[in-house]
Amino acid sequence: MAYKLITNCPVCSKTLKITKLQCSHCHTTIENEFEISKLASLSKDQLHFVEVFLTCRGNIKEVEKELGISYPTVRGKLTDIISSLGYVQKKKNEVDEKKSCHHVGKWRNNTRRSH
Repeated sequence: MAYKLITNCPVCSKTLKITKLQCSHCHTTIENEFEISKLASLSKDQLHFVEVFLTCRGNIKEVEKELGISYPTVRGKLTDIISSLGYVQKKKNEVDEKKSCHHVGKWRNNTRRSH
């Protein structure tokens, strides 16, 4: 019987490493350090959501219909999954500031060229 892959140590909560793989047919065993996909750390519910999201080609309206949940709930689940995968979502103010700086930089470059 196969168990769901656990990614964190049940004692200290640090990330586990896969060190052994075995073929269930011929029993060949390979030992080394293998990387775990970030997706392996998602819960069963999160993985199901990702599958639905992908089969709906990222169309949030379709995800709403498929799962019977609201738009804010879809967005919330996406945010939770993004966070679980270790990505930091930029705040709107940070994005706006970068855009402003980018435009100012272009403007300065253009004025220097005209001199």
